[in-house]
Amino acid sequence: MYNILEQQDLDNLKAKEQKRFEYEVAGGAYLDLRGLELSPIEGLDTDKINRLAKIIRGLAFAAIEGIKSGHPGGSSSKVEQLLTLLCSGVFAFDPMAAKNPGRDRLVWSAGHCTPLLHATLALIYHSLQEKGEVIDKEALGAVLPDCLTRFRHCDGPSGHVESKYALSDASTGASGHGLSTALGLALLQKTNGLPAKVFVLSGDAETEEGMSFEARNSVISMGADNIIVSLDFNGFGIDGPITDVISAPYINYWIAAGWNVIEVNGHNALELAHAYKKARSGFGNNRSTVVICHTIKGKDYGKMENTADSHGAPAPHPDYVEIMKKLGFDIPGVEGQIGDDIKAVVAKITREEMAYLLERLEVDKKLIQPEKDLQEKMAKALAGRPMVDYKKIKRPAVLPPELVFKEGDAVPVRKAGEAFFKWLMGQSAFFYIGSGDLAKSILTVAAENVYGIVNQKNMLGRGFRFGIAEQNMAMMSCALTQDILPGGFQAMSVFSTYGVFTSLMANPVRMALINNAVNPKMKGFFVMLAAHDGLETGEDGPTHQGLFWMSLFDAYPGIKVYKPNDANEAIEMLFYALEKGEPIAFSEARPGTPVFARGNGTAPAIEANNGAYVFKPFANNGKPKKVLAICGGQVMANVLAVLPEIEEKADIKIVAVTSPELFVQLRKENPQKAQEVLSDEERQNVVTMHNGWSGFLDPFILPADYEKRTIEAEEFYKAGPPKEVYELAHLDSQAIKEQILKAL
Repeated sequence: MYNILEQQDLDNLKAKEQKRFEYEVAGGAYLDLRGLELSPIEGLDTDKINRLAKIIRGLAFAAIEGIKSGHPGGSSSKVEQLLTLLCSGVFAFDPMAAKNPGRDRLVWSAGHCTPLLHATLALIYHSLQEKGEVIDKEALGAVLPDCLTRFRHCDGPSGHVESKYALSDASTGASGHGLSTALGLALLQKTNGLPAKVFVLSGDAETEEGMSFEARNSVISMGADNIIVSLDFNGFGIDGPITDVISAPYINYWIAAGWNVIEVNGHNALELAHAYKKARSGFGNNRSTVVICHTIKGKDYGKMENTADSHGAPAPHPDYVEIMKKLGFDIPGVEGQIGDDIKAVVAKITREEMAYLLERLEVDKKLIQPEKDLQEKMAKALAGRPMVDYKKIKRPAVLPPELVFKEGDAVPVRKAGEAFFKWLMGQSAFFYIGSGDLAKSILTVAAENVYGIVNQKNMLGRGFRFGIAEQNMAMMSCALTQDILPGGFQAMSVFSTYGVFTSLMANPVRMALINNAVNPKMKGFFVMLAAHDGLETGEDGPTHQGLFWMSLFDAYPGIKVYKPNDANEAIEMLFYALEKGEPIAFSEARPGTPVFARGNGTAPAIEANNGAYVFKPFANNGKPKKVLAICGGQVMANVLAVLPEIEEKADIKIVAVTSPELFVQLRKENPQKAQEVLSDEERQNVVTMHNGWSGFLDPFILPADYEKRTIEAEEFYKAGPPKEVYELAHLDSQAIKEQILKAL
């Protein structure tokens, strides 16, 4: 018998049964290459790589000096990682066709390290130019040395990484988002039977992000073994040592999640090359690999070397001059004349070094398979599936019966989404859908089940099982839409959670919208599904009432909020979204709401695509005119229940609102049509009604009338059945009638 509260008993037990006190992490493979005597690699000239590393540091430091802004610390500590990746024959890349669909992808999770990106591009394209190549900077996403004089200026190379550049396949900068982005790109390749790898340049402080944990877990559970992370382990974040925040052994964060781990000296090109080659060939366990590169933050950056201060603080000018001279560059060093310094750095690049770099890039180019061969691989992997993407899918003249809902029936809008997405899955090989552990509630299961959930046993699935990981879900789902596959195909995605939780996905969506804006050639289309919108999840109480979520996405450029009032409107609006190809936040209600009858002046459901339409025109009965602008199917139903009583006092016109942003767009593009829906004169007599944030309907009301002519859900409400909560919010039929009559 042992009393484990007593230390003596514990000591005795440990002496007899040591294994009871040991736990071996059942993760991936582990390999430490630091200080190991390694054989040379054919074609890898470490002396030339080290000399080229000095050139890149010189160009990067000069660019930072020119604007006196930027990130020298992480950029300098990653130089050998990027150079070795390019020179070790493991990275499929052609600088003269930088977005070739057969290339390997590179994600800068450390998106602040643009001094390194732009300096490396300047070295590559200067070398090509010296060889006689014509460099079209716009077409190639190229940077030349003289561009660095405008670093971080509006007309120059960007301050954070943007995907329009060569050697960059995502727009990044928000910490912790890069691995989720890489996961989306990696799964796009794997789930289409393609061989490309996705490399990630990452920083150690990103591990602090909960989002990065979600991604590390999903990479393994989803079977994305085509990701290779080069992790810059320099020990510092922006504010100080990462040990201030991460107290457990750093490797635990990766090995425990099931990753393969290789540790190297991140400034040793030979160790790096061996690590990258092994990571690419794998350990035979179908797991992704992280190469933990032990480095010096701000290497060669003078007094700030090996400090957190080097992260984003440019050196004072005298220190900068000294730094550059120690690197071997005899710069003029005149403050404000950075162009001369850059010329001095470029002058130090020898013909031999340029020839070596271009020779190694030719090796990288040969790794790219012909697009025709890749298309054949896709067609074979996806045999039997329609090889079309969303851009080719049009609304049928006659809708399939499963997409038409009977007027008068009470149908949850989420049922319309369920039917549409299942139908869409059968129309395209490039459609993906998933939910944040809510698939059975949001009803994405039917679509997910068409090809199954993506995992190690089903890499050709189209459904994603994220678990509760809204940020990771949004970022990876957006990212996979922002790439172009062989044959020009582009994927679309739907990712879903309850409307009240969409705020957790706001920043990933924002990052994706930025990428669409800065790289319109690869603009992605996705649907953020905001389910259980409004008061309808009343029994759950305020924690689940989706009343205010749209305020975020209503403000973001490049995405529109769609809020159909019934199931038939939902189908029409989803087809319209496919046609426009612009990302949407799509509202779905949980309980059954009436499918409204069309006719007697009520426009067909397809008019929902205008953002607002005349649901009921004026009767012209001589009574005072009042316009009701209504958003929310249950609110509409409650109004219709008491409409005869209201019409005893007023002549009522009802405008059904489905997307204020679409209606604002209609006012610009077809003002005559918009005036027919709601004229400027009629706006003086509008009462807005919404089962959520009142500001959503601001385009329909004059500011002077705001307080007395808005009926909305304006606070957090107690738990209860929807009927009771609507009464509590004064959005039941009787309360609505009283408020409308009061506004006459």
